[in-house]
Amino acid sequence: MLKETPAGLSLAKMLKTMGISNESVLHVMAKTPRHWFVDEAFSHQAWENTALSIGQGQTISQPYIVAKMTELVLEGAPQHILEIGTGSGYQTTILSQLVTTVCTIERIKNLKFQARRKLNRLDCHNVSCKHGDGWLGWQSKGPFDAIIVTAAASSLPDALLAQLKVGGRLVIPVGDREQKLQVVIREQDRFINHTIETVRFVPLINGELA
Repeated sequence: MLKETPAGLSLAKMLKTMGISNESVLHVMAKTPRHWFVDEAFSHQAWENTALSIGQGQTISQPYIVAKMTELVLEGAPQHILEIGTGSGYQTTILSQLVTTVCTIERIKNLKFQARRKLNRLDCHNVSCKHGDGWLGWQSKGPFDAIIVTAAASSLPDALLAQLKVGGRLVIPVGDREQKLQVVIREQDRFINHTIETVRFVPLINGELA
């Protein structure tokens, strides 16, 4: 059972001053050991609001962005979520404590295995992991109440839009040089797009597994 720590409570307090208001998100952020998800060389920075390298050219997002994207996802009260870009498994762990099931896809096999070990260590047994192309989603596990993408797509992936339930929402950074965090809500065959803020993510690679 994860418990809040002094470092975690300080992080949650900082996130609240930055505009994160969902108490469930703040509580989970306070008790999830972010230092487990970064390289040991960066562990002294684990509780700072900064993105950190996790190897393979990938990063763990800054806590504010993790909290913001989680808060946006939860506005739709989802229970079955797809995550594109498992990475370190940190965002996955946050989500797994807030919804019934999480399906997560990672294109880099080594990162997927490392994340799975951490998820098992934290007893996150409601998570299904897959090595695959995030642009294609996970059709056999869909449709999803919500989809969260933790890398920047050059455009909205059609497969992900098709795997959203009616009323579901896609939270995704879109753009190349200038990236915008967007929330896309499905209304039957119509999609309503809301732009939230400017962000910076690694690119969402299309069709190339590692």
